[in-house]
Amino acid sequence: MPVTLVTGSASGIGAATLAALQAAGHTVIGVDLRNADILGDLSNAAGRQAVIAQALERCNGTLDGLVLCAGLGGQTVPTSLIASVNYFGAVELLDALLPALSKGQHPATVVISSVASVHLPWDKNPLAQACEAGDEAQVNAIVTAAAAQGGNLAYAGSKNALTVAVRKRVKPWGAAGVRLNTVAPGATETPLLQAGLQDPRFSEAIKNFVAPIARRAEPSEIAATVAFLMSPAASFVHGIQLYADGGIDAMTRPTQF
Repeated sequence: MPVTLVTGSASGIGAATLAALQAAGHTVIGVDLRNADILGDLSNAAGRQAVIAQALERCNGTLDGLVLCAGLGGQTVPTSLIASVNYFGAVELLDALLPALSKGQHPATVVISSVASVHLPWDKNPLAQACEAGDEAQVNAIVTAAAAQGGNLAYAGSKNALTVAVRKRVKPWGAAGVRLNTVAPGATETPLLQAGLQDPRFSEAIKNFVAPIARRAEPSEIAATVAFLMSPAASFVHGIQLYADGGIDAMTRPTQF
């Protein structure tokens, strides 16, 4: 049975992904703040290192799969936590766990990005250079200085930087024999989305974010997309961002792909 680590496993897309992978025959190690095999906080360097150490101990240094679902929305306070989890929490685990993945059987990794990752292009992303440089303090200073716009900037900017980070890793990961892709969900019925709907700063925009398939996704639908990318059926799929967004990206950017 393949051994796969899933972050953000206690709720939303992460919980649905854990269930989907277990149904597909994976032994899943869940990571979250609570209700998980490994309890850990990915918003700070010490927490990330603790999660990495526990993960490597539990898998005996060999992983067959990694799915990074842990993330925070734009309504999170303080806004400095958003990029710390969404970008740094993901990238540090990617790099630290690559040696374990390279020892696995047909290893694959999926990172949950967002359709918002294309709303703030890399060349216009104020967080881009600091993220790539690994300067977490500078990223959070930029977000904090954005005041009322900090939540939106942190979310879209961190997800854009995360997708770019994945794409820039395709050569070394391919050489290591590990497939690496992102999934970009649109609006999905998760506790994260419900928290946004309850925040007056974001509720109207979320309500108006309607895809051509005029409903929100269920977490199980995103999990099914992840499970496909983790499976042998996707054995030559590497470095893509797969949109599971009901058509919102195609509707808003029909000539960009």
